Amino acid sequence: MDIKRLHYFTVLAQTGNFTKAADQLGIAQSALSISIQKLEQQLELKLINRTERQMSLTADGQVLLRHARKILEDVNQAKKELQELKGLDSGVINFGVSAMLGSYYLPDTLALFKQTYPGIQINIQEAGTATLEKMLLDGQLDLALIRSDRSHDQIRHVTLAKEQIVACVPSTHSFAEKGSITLEQFCQQPLVLFRDGYFLREAVSRYCQQQKITPDIRFETNLIELLKSLVRKEIGICTCLPIILGDETDLVTVPFEPPIPLHLGIGWKSSHYLSSAARAFVSFLQTELNAPAGNV
Repeated sequence: MDIKRLHYFTVLAQTGNFTKAADQLGIAQSALSISIQKLEQQLELKLINRTERQMSLTADGQVLLRHARKILEDVNQAKKELQELKGLDSGVINFGVSAMLGSYYLPDTLALFKQTYPGIQINIQEAGTATLEKMLLDGQLDLALIRSDRSHDQIRHVTLAKEQIVACVPSTHSFAEKGSITLEQFCQQPLVLFRDGYFLREAVSRYCQQQKITPDIRFETNLIELLKSLVRKEIGICTCLPIILGDETDLVTVPFEPPIPLHLGIGWKSSHYLSSAARAFVSFLQTELNAPAGNV
């Protein structure tokens, strides 16, 4: 089977739409359609149910998709191992990180890494923590900055930093003078929050589900500066990490009681081959972020 056609097939299955798949692949829709038709002819099987507005996989297509993903993952791993023969003068790392962590934790470190290893290319993909973990398991990422205070059977990790999630309120808010607040008190306020799937939203969503309450969410956004601006304008309060406020005087962080700890780490799929470039990146992050050394 042609590897390129298998790749086209998996992207089509993921998007569920010929137009979207073609755009993602950077090819004409007609070329994608012909490629899938040739794959069906080669296998003598119908893989796609085609309708006017959408497509779906047949039972045979579902079977092929399962094997195609494994085949493509094995090919990718082979490429990485062969790349090792070239040493650290070259290499590619697909790295996932949330927008906030990427903006506040990594700019200086990434720049320094690039100066140290100029031949290594880092492709950064931004997503929420839950999505990043799934992308690791699906083989779309080599490494990702994830929560390391939760164990996962298929993901190994090294803890890089230990933080605490806090409330962010205007300096004029009644909470600003408090030494701490509870999640119950927080959830009774108008809120501006990150979207579901991001770690700054998890504790709030979990609490509201447990208590069967509907929070007063005024805005949802993953744009950090917009979030802070909405808090300044007293639209609502939010959760954050202390690092994102810096020296700002018009916003105040208030700890939760009991505390909401957050351990941040770099993770990778335990069954994946971790290239020399990826291992160098993990070790570099540990050194620069003053994390304890571990086995990589």
